[in-house]
Amino acid sequence: MDLTKLTLTELQRGWTFVDQQPTCLYCEHRWPAETSAPTLQAHLDQVHGGPITALIDLDSRYNTLTAKQRDLLKAFATGVKDRELAEQTGVTAATIRHQKFTFREKAKQAKLYLATYQAVFAQTDPHERLLDVPQHPQDPDDRWLITEDQAAKTLQRYFDFSNDPIQLKRWPKKQKAVIVVLTRIVEEIPAHQQFTEPQINAYLRPIYFDYTMVRRFLIEYHFLQRTPDGTAYWRIVPDRKD
Repeated sequence: MDLTKLTLTELQRGWTFVDQQPTCLYCEHRWPAETSAPTLQAHLDQVHGGPITALIDLDSRYNTLTAKQRDLLKAFATGVKDRELAEQTGVTAATIRHQKFTFREKAKQAKLYLATYQAVFAQTDPHERLLDVPQHPQDPDDRWLITEDQAAKTLQRYFDFSNDPIQLKRWPKKQKAVIVVLTRIVEEIPAHQQFTEPQINAYLRPIYFDYTMVRRFLIEYHFLQRTPDGTAYWRIVPDRKD
């Protein structure tokens, strides 16, 4: 999931709106617009162990909690008394209180950092803003450090936008240009759906003659994912990533 596009409220409750439909942050299940909050809560409780547990265990490179910290936070969320938790974990009540103090201090640090970051970068020149990065098994390297201004110039160089769908004039040689091209091509494939290989090919064939190569690069660069047997493909939505 893209954490930067979610509010604290959305992260805490476990769902957001996508195309005006309530959508689970963890399995991307969608409900009709009129679905009640208790129904959404029931899904989170039954499928994901509750919004608090799901958030604590969120599989994201931004989640730096250790296993011990996760267990403590889940215990604190139940409202258990310090002394009782101390007995359960074999430590003193003072140790438990110190852990709470540590969590509070980290929260204060995070709040101050977030305020500082927003104050500084909310005014950043659009030419310096970086492209969103798709979910990735490893931290992105410097190939992904591409500004929106650089991306716009690359797109104009390599694509013919007079046609519908767009057409790729030639395949770029430089890595950053390849990433920009793939970032634009994948937008032609609907998100939150699964496709067969022929269906994916149908989206890519009008864009570039060597559509099988494009499909391979989309998978290699983690814009698309597929099942091991290749029967289903789907688009990776940025860090919903990073």
